[in-house]
Amino acid sequence: MNVQVAPSILAANFARLGAEVAAVERGGADYVHVDVMDGHFVPNLTVGPAVVSSLKAATRLPIDVHLMVEQPDRFVEAFVEAGAAMVSVHVEVSPHLDRTLSLIKGLGARAGVVLNPATPVGTLEEVADRVDYVLVMSVNPGFGGQAFLPSSASKVRRIRTLLDEAGNRAPVEIDGGIDLDTVEQVVRAGAEILVAGSAIFRTPDPAAATRALREAADRAAAAIGASRA
Repeated sequence: MNVQVAPSILAANFARLGAEVAAVERGGADYVHVDVMDGHFVPNLTVGPAVVSSLKAATRLPIDVHLMVEQPDRFVEAFVEAGAAMVSVHVEVSPHLDRTLSLIKGLGARAGVVLNPATPVGTLEEVADRVDYVLVMSVNPGFGGQAFLPSSASKVRRIRTLLDEAGNRAPVEIDGGIDLDTVEQVVRAGAEILVAGSAIFRTPDPAAATRALREAADRAAAAIGASRA
């Protein structure tokens, strides 16, 4: 099991964003996670394609864009052109989800689907064989620094089962309240991409915090491997 870490710039200091991203890259991050909020689907406003374009020029890490917007199809192309390697959209605002996934893939990016805490796993059934990854929100989206919702681990397990039954080894990503206290349970549940904001960027040393989270995730993954041997 290869667990990857995706620091979320939602918690970063934007006055020194380039330096903060460079720090997590030194710490062994696998992606840079960018939360895009429109003030309608979620009660907050964040960043646009210009920030992604700047990040693309500043880091070698793939950029993972999470669209928390009401009309994601309107924005997909701009974010991929800006440098997004991964784009995820919410099932709650995507009535033509298959078409949206095809749009993302057609532009050359990996296509993900996001589920809010109260959204049933069954909403993924019709696209489970076609998603490149599934993002589980383990807090209610809109603001960083929230506490992890304990029911999220069970949801990760159920999504992993659904994807496996569809013959799809796409990873499950998780975002919200991920830190050294929650990492083991989400990895044991089957999460393979860990999004962490406050636990990394709200520390004195984001590089060290990234490294510590990765080491904790690797220990949990190794324990799973040993139990299956």
